[in-house]
Amino acid sequence: MSRIAKNPVVIPEKVEVNITNDLISVKGPLGEIKQALTGDVDIKKDNSTLIFVANKTTKHSNAMSGTIRALVQNMVTGVSVGFERKLQLIGVGYKAQLQGNKINLELGFSHPVSHQLPDGVSAQIPSPTEIILKSSSKQVIGQVAAEIRAYRPPEPYKGKGVRYSDEHVVIKEAKKQ
Repeated sequence: MSRIAKNPVVIPEKVEVNITNDLISVKGPLGEIKQALTGDVDIKKDNSTLIFVANKTTKHSNAMSGTIRALVQNMVTGVSVGFERKLQLIGVGYKAQLQGNKINLELGFSHPVSHQLPDGVSAQIPSPTEIILKSSSKQVIGQVAAEIRAYRPPEPYKGKGVRYSDEHVVIKEAKKQ
């Protein structure tokens, strides 16, 4: 059995978990998230904990038990606490502005870049070179952050571009003549 699946998921007080044959839904103060289930994993609910057990003894069902457990843990954390991702814009003239549900970015191109935020994702811009994304879904917030970063990933010579706040970019040495 997967070592990750052996750890139970603790359900906080304000979170409701509903399990059917092919769907698990987690509802809390920050929203509701649903996840499709495979038939390879049994989920048992004991008071305020969820226990994940593989149905079969195959490698696939063993792997899926750990995967489903990690996804459900992220769902519970998302609807109770939420997730946050910080991006930094590094470069002369690089800045961001929030306009409704869009982020307008100036990234050194001849045109501004406008990124539409999906439902369930909110953004804050405390300074023109910093973006804070918040959501209850870890998958969605990670995808949105990756899409924004993809407009201008950090380059290795000067370090200019959009980067995660915890990302370390190794600067290369320029050519010597």
